[in-house]
Amino acid sequence: MVKGKPWRIIPRPLLETVLNNHVQHHRVPQPLILHGPRGVGKTTLILERLFERWNTGPHITGYVDFAESIEDYHPKHGQSYPWTSWTTCPPPKLVTLKDQLENCLESMTRRAIKLGTISSHQIFTILTKWHSPTTALSQILNKDSGSRMPVKSKKNRVSTSNLWDSAVFKLSSGLSEQELDGVLDKSITVEEGSYYKEAMAALKLAKEVIRIQEKWRENAVRDLNNRGGFSRSLANSATDWPCLLLELLSLAAEMDYFQPKLVINNIEVLKNAVSEDDRTLWGSMYHDSLIWRIIALGANERCLPVLLVTSDSYYSYRAFMDFGFPDIFISREMFGWTPAEAKMHMVGDYFSQSEWDVIVEVFGPNPRHLFEVYALKLSNYYQKVMNYKSTFEDIVDLYLAYLQVNVVNPAMDKALLLLEKFAVDAQSGKVSKDRLRFGAPWRHPPKTEIQSWAKIQLMDFVQSLVSAEFGVNYLADCSLEFFDDPAAVALLEVGLLYTQRDPSFIRPISRGIQRCLVRWLVQERIGLSFKSSIQYHWQRIIRGRSYRHLLLQEGYK
Repeated sequence: MVKGKPWRIIPRPLLETVLNNHVQHHRVPQPLILHGPRGVGKTTLILERLFERWNTGPHITGYVDFAESIEDYHPKHGQSYPWTSWTTCPPPKLVTLKDQLENCLESMTRRAIKLGTISSHQIFTILTKWHSPTTALSQILNKDSGSRMPVKSKKNRVSTSNLWDSAVFKLSSGLSEQELDGVLDKSITVEEGSYYKEAMAALKLAKEVIRIQEKWRENAVRDLNNRGGFSRSLANSATDWPCLLLELLSLAAEMDYFQPKLVINNIEVLKNAVSEDDRTLWGSMYHDSLIWRIIALGANERCLPVLLVTSDSYYSYRAFMDFGFPDIFISREMFGWTPAEAKMHMVGDYFSQSEWDVIVEVFGPNPRHLFEVYALKLSNYYQKVMNYKSTFEDIVDLYLAYLQVNVVNPAMDKALLLLEKFAVDAQSGKVSKDRLRFGAPWRHPPKTEIQSWAKIQLMDFVQSLVSAEFGVNYLADCSLEFFDDPAAVALLEVGLLYTQRDPSFIRPISRGIQRCLVRWLVQERIGLSFKSSIQYHWQRIIRGRSYRHLLLQEGYK
């Protein structure tokens, strides 16, 4: 291993200031989405530059990374994030992601209880605001005795508050030292200890009430999963507990005393999570319900700052429209460095001028590309691959081959499968007629030779991007029809293309990935049989895509 200068995290003063100003408020009206292409340093910015500052003094920040459960592609398990979309990885279980989020929020709530900003009465008030806990409380109180709840007349009926007090008293006596750890210490008085203990028991009781009510809806959820469709009440029942904790924490927030905030990284993983059985909802419905309720809490009563961090371009534009209107979230888009900025930080410390000229031409200034090339430069691994003394150009070629073989080619195979599925769905009538309008290059998928059709469609699309210099403006010339193209949707879904918000371009996630897409097209054209070559040229001449008219416009503000 060649010794070199350690890689340093370079500050981004403007973006850091914007995010710091947002989280300095104890309550805000909207969640913030930090989005951008892969490899530009979003997670590094949060964890290395901001997270420590957001956990000092009155500030406490909960951090949830939904990708942690994907062990083959996460730094926590000694791996690296994938270059392509999380949809190309095995989907995690929804119950695992729910536990991550709930454990984080419960930890912050215990901190609030210790500071005295959340009491048993507040928990009861929030619980009865959205739920009717009487039956569940009676069931909890009668659980140990095994007796049925007595039927009382209207005059003798026990009030909900009395049932709550009885259940809290019952649970208080059964709290273990582990459950009270971090809340009680030797310096507090007996009265203070009783107050904290009561609040912890109330928190445990509220969770048990919601779990009981969620269990009552299992048959309804099973029926919904079998029939398909959507039910807002059932979707909300799955997110009742985390949203109750969010509302508790938001109401408990105080300037300069207790200022909680929540960062959810890789939020798109939640959308693709799978359930273990048909008694629980799918991840997409849970994802939508959680975001809807965060939006509602912020709009109605103000919510603690919630930051959603993602590399999925769905959250740069489409999510804003799906959840209401273009400004329903606060959008902060991160693109990394310009070539001039990257040169200022890289040349001299990590690369020579001649090396930099090669890198910026082949890969562009993407920070992750720069780090991986620098790591490869310091290692002697490439010497083992090559049987001769390698030059820097050989290192670049080796890294480019790695991207081609391990990133782009598998992602293109996945995109081909998505196009084949589109063809099958179109034949069975599952695709709307609007997407199959007259003149669309993909209007007539065949019943046979679907694989050949899918490959020609994808090649035609990549060729059209090459002709448009990989800069299609999807808002220009009413070109939202661009999203009707199944090839465009497939490449966006696998993560090789990124939809910018401002300016409104669709482009590859980096120049290195762009170069690999061109190489893929060349390789596929060389490998075509005579028949397939005739079909490809017919497609290009008669039905070929063309996005040149979207090339020159800058986009709309």
